[in-house]
Amino acid sequence: MLQRTLHLYQRAYQGLAPSVWLLAGVMLINRCGTMVLPFMTLYLTLHLNYSVQDAGIVMAVYGLGAFVGTFLGGRLTDRFGFYYVQLFSLLFSGVALLALQFVTSFSILCGSVFVFTLFGDAFRPANQAAIAYYSEAETRTRAFSLNRLAINLGWAVGGGLGGWLAGINYALLFWADGLTCLLAGVVLWMYLPVPAATSATESIHIETPSAPTESRSPYRDKWFIAFVICSALYLVGFMQLFSIVPLFFKQILRINERTIGGLMALNGVVIVCVEMTLVYTLEQQKRPKISLIVAGVLLTTISYIVLASTNWLHVSTMTIALLFILIGTFSEMLAIPFIQSITVERSSTATRGQYLALYAMGGALAQTMAPAFGSQLVAHFGFSVHWLVIAAISLVSASGFWWLGQRLRSAVSGAT
Repeated sequence: MLQRTLHLYQRAYQGLAPSVWLLAGVMLINRCGTMVLPFMTLYLTLHLNYSVQDAGIVMAVYGLGAFVGTFLGGRLTDRFGFYYVQLFSLLFSGVALLALQFVTSFSILCGSVFVFTLFGDAFRPANQAAIAYYSEAETRTRAFSLNRLAINLGWAVGGGLGGWLAGINYALLFWADGLTCLLAGVVLWMYLPVPAATSATESIHIETPSAPTESRSPYRDKWFIAFVICSALYLVGFMQLFSIVPLFFKQILRINERTIGGLMALNGVVIVCVEMTLVYTLEQQKRPKISLIVAGVLLTTISYIVLASTNWLHVSTMTIALLFILIGTFSEMLAIPFIQSITVERSSTATRGQYLALYAMGGALAQTMAPAFGSQLVAHFGFSVHWLVIAAISLVSASGFWWLGQRLRSAVSGAT
């Protein structure tokens, strides 16, 4: 049994290009310092003494900057290439984070957060385009999973260490986050070679006949636009982990910052240990990617029903927190790698940055809506109503993905 498990892990990691591993290493360094975002709501309310509504506005501005930044990043990636966009974004983010700790005025804080995320989130489509460039079609989903493994291993380190640092001084979060961004930029600059120019006619073929022609803009691809909308609805629920969930753990479940950091770290640890082998096994079984996404989004619905049932479940608050983290983690592992893989398969090389940017813009829109919408719901109706609304949004997302899957199957049947 042990030998079979070890062989499974070995096969799951085989066949990935060295540059994919290097990109994962850069991401690991960067994410080991990811400490500001998960504790931003607590920093704003406990350290700067802003209200929950004001904290929600700042987090919404964060998401708005990410929305514009990912659009900009996609355009710049298709124009100048993923290498330079990643490098500039990492170096700028490092400097901006070091400066952000000294800003306390609400209006200046909102402006600073917007500029930081505007340029910082240009990294996302560029990084995903780089992964697609260095991976083959048969290894692409695992390449994205490896990148997510690096993100979550860094998240486990950063979340746990961040909770400890926040208990000492919130300023330490900004120093750690900023310096690791700068270090990641230096590693990328030193070790990742500048890629050769690729032909705009090189294409990536989707597994269905409904793929767009290579010159089609993602903004004219109706199926993909619907796919992005469903993804954004799912991510509205997922993004609660970075904004409202830590506040709920602190105020309602009475969990301290160090334990919250440990729970965030658990999310990363489970992903590191499980996701690559899970994705590899599911791919070997030839399961439809849309069906896996639907299953993942449905698990998100269940996780928020657990939080809404806090007053009725006769278990400890720590058990509720653990259940939420574990169910949400398996949801994430089933949904996000396959959403990213379908996004790349839908594009050609000439439009890859824009397709990835449109997907990332959906995520940024969710990042904007989640704290703004969530903080207002919590302020006026309480946490329980908020969790039920998020569960309902996740259910709508799952239904939308199911419908899109039916459309793909109909297209396949019509083509044959």
